[in-house]
Formats: sequence, C-alpha cells, structure tokens
Amino acid sequence: MRYAPAVAVGRVVRVLARLRKPGGGSAVPGLVVNRIAPGYLPATLGGFRDGLLIVSGSSGKSTTTKMLVAVLRAHGLSVFTNPSTANISQGLTSALLEQSDWRGRVPGDIGVLEMDEGHGALVMRGIDARTVTLTNIMVDQIDRFHDSEMVAGMLGRIAGRARESVVINADDAYLETLADRVVDGIAVHRFGVSAEVLASAPRGLGYTQTTDARLTPGEGVRVESVVDRSTVLTSRGDEIVVGLPARGIHYAVDAAAAYATAEAVLGERFSSEIAAKALTDIPAVFGRGERTTVRGQLVEFVLVQNPASFQLNVDSIAPGTSPILFAMGSDVRDPSYFWPVDPSSLGRVAIVSGSKADEAALHLVYGGVAVDRIEHDLHRAIDDFLALPTPEVGVKTIVFTADSMRRARAHLGMTETA
Repeated sequence: MRYAPAVAVGRVVRVLARLRKPGGGSAVPGLVVNRIAPGYLPATLGGFRDGLLIVSGSSGKSTTTKMLVAVLRAHGLSVFTNPSTANISQGLTSALLEQSDWRGRVPGDIGVLEMDEGHGALVMRGIDARTVTLTNIMVDQIDRFHDSEMVAGMLGRIAGRARESVVINADDAYLETLADRVVDGIAVHRFGVSAEVLASAPRGLGYTQTTDARLTPGEGVRVESVVDRSTVLTSRGDEIVVGLPARGIHYAVDAAAAYATAEAVLGERFSSEIAAKALTDIPAVFGRGERTTVRGQLVEFVLVQNPASFQLNVDSIAPGTSPILFAMGSDVRDPSYFWPVDPSSLGRVAIVSGSKADEAALHLVYGGVAVDRIEHDLHRAIDDFLALPTPEVGVKTIVFTADSMRRARAHLGMTETA
C-alpha cells in the first residue's frame, strides 16, 4: 500500500506521455516516480523471492541478459527483466511500473537486470544483488567515460553489491584484477575462451587489456570453438553445443557468460541440456546481428556502439556482403572516436546516412571502402536501400549506431521492445 499513490501517478504520467508522443516518453513515468517516491525502486528490486541478478559491462549486456533470462525461464523460474533500453534509474522504474500491480508489486521469482555501467553504480546504492555478472571493459564512449580505469571503478562498485557470487570474464585483465578484490565469502565464477579461439580472432577480443593466460578446463565455462552461428562450450567436464543468435566470437562469449551465471545461480537444479536448448533457441537482440524480414526482404541489422564493438561486428560481416547501408547518428558526438577502426573488410557501402553521414563516409573512404552515395535523410536512405535489388548472395545489411538504430526502428514500425 505504501507505494500505491506513486504507482497511480506514474501510470497517469505514462498515459499522458504516450498521448503526447506515441511510442516515446517511456522513461518519463519512472523519472516522476523516482522523484515522489525515491524508495520505490530499491524496495521493489529487493523484493524478488530468489534475488536479483545484475549484468553489466562495456559491451554484450543486452545479449547476455536475454540469454540468461531464457535459460532461467527454461528451468521453470518466473523472471522479471528490463528492456535493453531501460538500463538506467528512470528506465528501470518505468519498466517496473509496466508490470506491477496497483500496489507496485512486480511478479516474478527472480529479477535479471541489464545495468548501464555508469548509472549502475548509482542505482545500486542501497540495493543488494544475489549475483553480479560483468562482461568486459572496452575503450568506450569517451564523452561519458574518460578511460577504462573509470569504468573499472564503476563496475567494481556494482560488483560490491553482490551477496552471493560474482561472474567475470577471465580474459579481461581489468575484471581479473577486480575479482582479486572480492570480499571473503563471495564466490567468483569465470568464463572465457580457449587459446585456439583467441588465436582465431584477427584483432583480439576487443577488451582494453586482455589477460595473458586462458582458462584451463575445469576453471569455468570455456568457449572451445566458434563456427559461423554455433559454438562449443565446456564446463564441469561437459561439452555443450550451442547455436548463436549471430556470427562472431563475442556472441559465443555472451553465451558463456549467461551459461556460467545460470550454472552459479541454479546450483543442483541446473541442467546443461536445458541450458543448451534455451540458448540455441534464442533470437537475436534487436540490432545485434539480427536477421528479420522487412517489407518482404531479409535484412540483417548490425549495431556498433564503441570502437571495439564496431571492429568486431564489421569483421564478422561476410566478405562480399552487398548492399550495405551505414548510418551514424547524433549519439556519436565526436566521429574521430571511431577512426582507429579498420572498416576495409566492408569493401563497398551503397548508402551512408544519419546526422554524421559526412564524417562516417570520410572514415570509410579513408579506410579503403567504396561509398556509392551519401543521403543525410535517414528515412529516405532506408526506403531507397530497401528498394535496391535483392542480392543474389547473402542479405541486405544495415550497420548503425544507437541513435540511427532507434530512428530506423521507428521508421520501419518496429515498436517492439528492444
């Protein structure tokens, strides 16, 4: 009953926000409720019977979270989770309001939240998590995070809220250092890749600093091989074949992170067979290598968010893929941030668009990529791109940054939660 008035206000604000801007304003109700009832978010997140699980890091949060939720649900748990676009305080509160009853109570045995690495350290003040999973630390958004030490400090504070276990990427040197600081009584579980998988990655794993040693069999969940959209994991003597939602070693690492977390949380209830099937059946998170039919054509969406993810995702696109639309939006305040990326494997891009189209095209051309056309109007660029002839081999591919992704989704009528 304590938070019923705040919940009622939040729901009224949500209706008004959607009347004013259909499909938008999703964070506004959370902002209002956080102001009038600051205790609602921590009280609700602390109310799940089987605890709260947090997934954070520079990259891979959305896919790892979705994979983990699928595995837990396959084991019979009722799970509350947040959309990948609602990983800061007001977004989390809005997501809770969407599913809560009139008293503010949210159904679910367990909560699994993707947490923004910057805002997470603030959101988690006063909130305990059962388990915290950390994916990696990359050279990230320089307008938000000045250096990797800053991100490591934020993730360390999030990990400090774990009361049972911390799951870390053993290939990330920053996270291994963080694991050494975990207090006594908190278990540390690891995931990582084999030496052979690392050797097969032409530009490494994308982390700011990669550890010198690989996990040995039995130390944690290890990625043994990656072929197209399939990977082989090993854990506790088991060999598990898992289908992936998209190409790339980074998706196999996400699967290993989800598998390791579920294994740690479920204990004796964990089944490798159930986990493997749940991971194999999961669709791609929107934009993360997702293939879907748009206006009768198969299209692949590739989201790039920082130099490392840009490089990893560009490298995962099959050579000769055509046509390609590349869109860079206002989320990239300084396009020179992406200049260390080698885009040459793209070969040719049919259309470059977005508010930073000129800078993006310059980068591509200097990288040896042929650019056929620059179209600043993203909606027109998408329409013209989809009107191009269907390729004889492969699929049409759209590579975009987060702002362009959101605008593309809206234009294409893809209003489902990303």
